[in-house]
Amino acid sequence: MSAEAILEVAGLRCSIGGQQVVEDVGFTVPATGITAILGRNGVGKTSTLRGILGLIHRKGEVRLAGERIDGLATHRIVQRGVGYVPEDREVFSKLTVAENLALAERQRNPRREFVDALFPDLVARRDQQAGTLSGGQQQMVSVARALLNDNRILLVDEPTKGLAPKIVGEVADALQEASKTVPILLVEQNLEVVRRLAGDAIVIGGGRVVHTGPALDILDDDDLTRRLLGVHAEVTQ
Repeated sequence: MSAEAILEVAGLRCSIGGQQVVEDVGFTVPATGITAILGRNGVGKTSTLRGILGLIHRKGEVRLAGERIDGLATHRIVQRGVGYVPEDREVFSKLTVAENLALAERQRNPRREFVDALFPDLVARRDQQAGTLSGGQQQMVSVARALLNDNRILLVDEPTKGLAPKIVGEVADALQEASKTVPILLVEQNLEVVRRLAGDAIVIGGGRVVHTGPALDILDDDDLTRRLLGVHAEVTQ
């Protein structure tokens, strides 16, 4: 594996209920910045993240900083410094914001000041039940939980899905700031967010990697964007 890569995936095959959802995925993620996973709906982007974490049945090799982690249980992978922000937020609705964050702490000195500075709205709502928050505020809780710990990489799945434009900007701001200290592997359909945040892009089609390279090489090429993603370059997917 390249010394500059934090994550290497090779021959990843994933299935759910016996149905193959990832056929043969391989890529590397650099140790800095944000790398985007792109593709049309249903091609295996979320399943790739879940496979890396062992949340679904998978075969193949996954290496974190050169160490194989594909044989480990999910909680062991997380303990090695792989943070995860799931697609559907998955907050504990009956617990307060503060309780949701406390449950995510796995180190003696969590990064509370860093998270508070990124999400001041959550500080004001720390005693509010998470289930009563707006969708955007719940997404902030989900991202904040991952950022409390000193991760070696963050896997972030569709963080702006269904959010109002103003909240999309706030979530993107937080991810941009977080990427200064931890590399991020980001699944994202909003191409304006990808344009702003991502250095490199991995495109998945039909459960396989069909393109890799600088994100702007795709987004600045209307023909390539249309062929790989099914949209025009100037249109947010």
